Amino acid sequence: MRFLDILLEALQSISVNKMRSGLTILGIVIGVAAVIAMLGIGNGTKQSITNQIESLGTNLLFVNAGGDADNPEPLTLRDAEAIQDRSKAPSVANVAPILQTQITASVAGESTYTTLIGVTAAYFAVQNVKIAEGSAILDRHVTNYETVVILGSEVAEDLFNRTSDLVGEKVRLNGQVFTVIGVLESAGGTSFGSQDNRVLVPLSSAQVRLVSRSVPDEVSMIYVQAKDSESVESAMEEVARILRARHRRNLGIDDFEIRSTQSFLETASTITGIMTAFLGGIAGVSLLVGGIGIMNIMLVTVVERTREIGLRKAVGARRIDILIQFLLESLLLSLSGGVIGILLGYAISFLIDRLATMSGTSINPLITLDSILMATLFSLAVGIFFGLYPANRAARLEPVEALRSE
Repeated sequence: MRFLDILLEALQSISVNKMRSGLTILGIVIGVAAVIAMLGIGNGTKQSITNQIESLGTNLLFVNAGGDADNPEPLTLRDAEAIQDRSKAPSVANVAPILQTQITASVAGESTYTTLIGVTAAYFAVQNVKIAEGSAILDRHVTNYETVVILGSEVAEDLFNRTSDLVGEKVRLNGQVFTVIGVLESAGGTSFGSQDNRVLVPLSSAQVRLVSRSVPDEVSMIYVQAKDSESVESAMEEVARILRARHRRNLGIDDFEIRSTQSFLETASTITGIMTAFLGGIAGVSLLVGGIGIMNIMLVTVVERTREIGLRKAVGARRIDILIQFLLESLLLSLSGGVIGILLGYAISFLIDRLATMSGTSINPLITLDSILMATLFSLAVGIFFGLYPANRAARLEPVEALRSE
């Protein structure tokens, strides 16, 4: 028999039992859809995190209190000033300490819960923060303890129902009156939450008026910008040496932690890799169940069509013809399930993205050609692996015994 004839017979056999064929491929559909959705969301999340971190620059360090020591000392403004000393840290280009907390911002009966960040003038360059309207916080604002504030676009919208013409407006932050001097450009939702739901005030004003601290000049974090990406390692060593001396810590028991953007990228890659492997395992189980379903149905089909097989062999069909026909039926079932699964997975990933966007976070699923090819190959592999035994069993039937079957 020609291959085309065998293929047409396989298609006809599948089309005769549409309901059974549909139920048979359900496991494959679910498994492939899970693989596609999982890879799309995983790739999109990884790319989104990578873009966010890289936008900060490859030469940025994050210094936090903590480390391996018991009862660590908090980071202070004096620590940041010591790191800024070029004679002690020649690899450091800029330093931006911050003080962060959650507060209630209100105006004329409207209020919103938001993140307050006390910053210095260096923060805007170090964090690549853009101003849509007004001005940034300047050194004089910090020096004079001025009660000025820059609103994130989401906060501005919540309080004033607009994001423009707000310079000079008054806002209460935990009951304290601050004057708006600017509005931030919208940064949108990210994997770290909404970057628009924040307000910036001078660090000195935050320390004195808004945030309770264990020591007078405590800060939450210190951003350190190295001169360039090649200076990151030396900058980390210089910062560590300065803080050990100031905190009187011996080597190996630091009460602070220094991380680079590269370490965040590596951590993000590890986490998304673990998530992908875990979800891939679940999808693999679904594919396995789908494959077993195909094998069971194909075995039932062989029993139901025993007389047909015997008759075809009696009129000249070869064993290889029977083997190919039943193997093709299995392949067509698994491949059709794979195609439907790819389309369903694509739809699921973008539905999840839409729901995430509504909650203020963007995932941006990334479904690559490699993902589609992998899902297709998995479907074909399942069809071959689980269809080979029923096909071989059908091919080995003896014509005489098959024709005797009722």
